[in-house]
Amino acid sequence: MTTEHRGAAGPYTEYDGLPVLHATEVKLPLIHPYALVTAGRYVTPGGGRLTIPNAAKNAAHLRVTLDHFGCPAQCTEEKNAAFKRLALAAEGYCLQAKCRHAAYAGGVLRSFEVRTGSIPLTAFVRAALAVELGDFTLADRLLQETEARFGPVRQAGELGEEDQTEAG
Repeated sequence: MTTEHRGAAGPYTEYDGLPVLHATEVKLPLIHPYALVTAGRYVTPGGGRLTIPNAAKNAAHLRVTLDHFGCPAQCTEEKNAAFKRLALAAEGYCLQAKCRHAAYAGGVLRSFEVRTGSIPLTAFVRAALAVELGDFTLADRLLQETEARFGPVRQAGELGEEDQTEAG
């Protein structure tokens, strides 16, 4: 069944009760939260598209992307905050290793930088899929583990509420 135009060339197709997919995405495999995590592009249980790159030899990071085009239910303030906490959990390892890069880009196209050898990729992906389904426990646990190991994590350039009142 073809549905409305979302800003890119269609057609768009309903897929197993999930938000509409572009015709090129219909044949993507559905990733199960407890399946093995391997490189590839998947449709997630929450209707997003997850891209896990091949780990390049000697690469310091993996850029995992999760997009939710056409799914406003995945872009709520609660879920955005949970995805940010998940990104901060990964960023703690980067700060410890003195990495200087953007660890997270939010919105409907979320991009995470996960340091190789830090949070296991399977745990990171399972936490992202859980956030999609409304369970923030795994993301919060990963952030707590990171902060227990490295101390409080805050994105570079981000001001806390107390800092904004002093600056403004």
